[in-house]
Amino acid sequence: MSNDETTTTRMTKPSAGYALNIHAAAHDVAEFSGMVRAIVACGADIRSMDTLGDGTRQLVVACSGVEQQQAVRAAIATSPGVRALSITDATFDLHLGGKIEVTPRTSVRNADELAMAYTPGVGRVSMAIADDPSVVWTHTGRANAVAVLSDGTAVLGLGNIGPEAAMPVMEGKAVLFKQFGGVDAYPICINASSVDEIVAVAKAIAPSFGGINLEDIAAPACFEIEERLQRELDIPVFHDDQHGTAIVVLAAVQNAAKVVGKSLSDMTVAVVGTGAAGVACAKLLHLVGVADIIGVDRTGILHDGREDNLVPSKRWFVEHGNHAGRTGGVAEALKGADVLLGLSGPGVIEAEWLVNMADDAIVFAMANPVPEVMPELMPANVAVVATGRSDYPNQINNVLAFPGVFRGLLDVRATSCTEEMKLAAAAALAAFVQQPTADRILPGAFDEGVAQAVAHAVAATATAQGCVRD
Repeated sequence: MSNDETTTTRMTKPSAGYALNIHAAAHDVAEFSGMVRAIVACGADIRSMDTLGDGTRQLVVACSGVEQQQAVRAAIATSPGVRALSITDATFDLHLGGKIEVTPRTSVRNADELAMAYTPGVGRVSMAIADDPSVVWTHTGRANAVAVLSDGTAVLGLGNIGPEAAMPVMEGKAVLFKQFGGVDAYPICINASSVDEIVAVAKAIAPSFGGINLEDIAAPACFEIEERLQRELDIPVFHDDQHGTAIVVLAAVQNAAKVVGKSLSDMTVAVVGTGAAGVACAKLLHLVGVADIIGVDRTGILHDGREDNLVPSKRWFVEHGNHAGRTGGVAEALKGADVLLGLSGPGVIEAEWLVNMADDAIVFAMANPVPEVMPELMPANVAVVATGRSDYPNQINNVLAFPGVFRGLLDVRATSCTEEMKLAAAAALAAFVQQPTADRILPGAFDEGVAQAVAHAVAATATAQGCVRD
């Protein structure tokens, strides 16, 4: 079964991610009305409908997946008097030709401007940089440029689909960088078969960028790649799958704790899914003093008696958490836990297991688009729920973090991104919601000023730590 088919059978709410662009003709309003009723009967959501000058109709119809798209197509085809002029997938339409382009900041309208922008004048600027390399930060675009670097081995929930297939995702990331942070981001998807190759590529391209955003690189390789690049480069290296997620999760946990009136120092957190995001979330929560963190992977709870050879990232959970030495699986990890962080896959958690969590429990089911357990199934003892989806309250979305983090790093020409800067970003994000409630523990992705607040906190911390260029 394909990923699309799997998603379709499990998704229940229409999403713009599966929208159809429909252009249809009919003889009269009654026939159009019949088509509309047929579409609604399929369970799809008509997001917009416009009448064009020639009397035809243009509709955008959100669907829950491929199966519902097919049902809508069939409904239109069987609507009396209606003729479909075109039906296309709106997501594929949006991606036609790619989502980004290079736009010059200066004009070249005549021979004089050409002589300054390019030869012979540009040579003088190049020589100035050769004499004083710091000039590159003021007289090129490097100070506002980020490489979005991926090998395509862990793309979204799709797995190792390769660098070409990763391009749409990296282009999307570049769009978000620009829209929310004003950062010029460049998708760089590479064929690389080892940690050494990826590190070598990153080091080779580093002179063109003010920072590197590692993206969709599989664990455990991603840990070593980031660690080496942080040591060997003098620009910030940030693995968003790890730290972007962790920053948003920490902010959400801090505000959720306020809602339920609990202290982080008294909380037990179960982390289901100990890949890149799970490890990073656990480490930030540990830094702010969470009492106990229990990691759970596909085999079960991470504990000292496990006979399998745990990689260092999983060994961390054994050395820093699970103080009672719990064994078993997810159900055992959740007993008495105050917080569940789901960073695994769709439907892996049974709702009845949550009953055994503490009173006023906090559940973040972040698998996307289908959470580990659906919000509708939460028992009465769960007080705060978050997911990775936009159609439920409290979306855990990395876009709340990475544009502001890099905006702050670039503004002060930071040389690294430290744990303190990540904590500052999380604190700024949490503080943005002045009075948290069960349905609002985080700002929305489109709330004005979020990236700026995060950027200010990161820049101030970088400056205080002395991690900036003169």
